[in-house]
Amino acid sequence: MGSMEVEGTPSEVDQAEKPEPARGRKSSRRRNITIFIVVSMLNVGLLALLWTQLLTPAQNAGQNQANAADPLVGHAAPNFTLDALSLHAAPAISLASYKGKPVMLNVWSSTCVPCVDEASLLQAQWQRVKSQGIVFLGIDFQDVKSDGLSFLHKYGITYLNVLDATGSTTISYGVSATPETIFINRAGIVASRVIGQLTEQTLQSNLQLISR
Repeated sequence: MGSMEVEGTPSEVDQAEKPEPARGRKSSRRRNITIFIVVSMLNVGLLALLWTQLLTPAQNAGQNQANAADPLVGHAAPNFTLDALSLHAAPAISLASYKGKPVMLNVWSSTCVPCVDEASLLQAQWQRVKSQGIVFLGIDFQDVKSDGLSFLHKYGITYLNVLDATGSTTISYGVSATPETIFINRAGIVASRVIGQLTEQTLQSNLQLISR
């Protein structure tokens, strides 16, 4: 009887101690998985930041190359006088009247999807910079007046706009599609051109360029 109790006691102790290492291994695996997930998320974040930093200079370099080859950049902006796009009777608008002020000239049309996408950006940016004397002027390209007015009303555009119904004025700037934006400095010289939809960064950097 005594020997049986001695033999049984270590066995019971062994069985009680066996689950402890198993729980330890599970806890260790959980810690390793958590560390792996955290490290992976940090790596993804760093890669995203690096990609953004690499992409932005590339976009700017592409725009600079395009401007270098643009025959209009560095020369006087062609003057024009066009009817104001307005519900009420208003005098025609002449570009020459804004000489001495930086001018952002945005070419758009009511059927242009990217023009819709950049409308809110342009309006918001104009609200921020109009006190600095920067002129925002939109040109509605080869459009019907009623459609152009509907566009301005729908997207809350309040800066000046003119209607180039025939497209002749816009074509003289070398524009063949919308949207396109020409940035004119205080001396009336075309400083840069952006073909396609504006981004906030591109808009701000070009406004800084013509505001110097």
